[in-house]
Amino acid sequence: MLDVSNAINSYSASKTAGIGTLSKDDAKLKEKTDAFESVIVKQVLDIALDEKYSIFPDDAGKDIYKSMYTETLSNSVSGGFGYSKMLFDFLKERA
Repeated sequence: MLDVSNAINSYSASKTAGIGTLSKDDAKLKEKTDAFESVIVKQVLDIALDEKYSIFPDDAGKDIYKSMYTETLSNSVSGGFGYSKMLFDFLKERA
């Protein structure tokens, strides 16, 4: 069985490895564009996981757990969908 947490940790480590080669201002810009991409990915995940049969039990805290799950997942994978790079390149060119 695939261990998702190891895959996410490996991806996050490879994502942050390239930031060290950027200048201080570029690294800050990259952080902000990754955060923006994280918001977009969270919205997509919220829509994708909005289903009748959920992975979370139908308890009072279901919405909180789902929100925490999608936020953590979106933060982990941000920077890999291309939105961040596209926005970074655009803003870098305009600066």
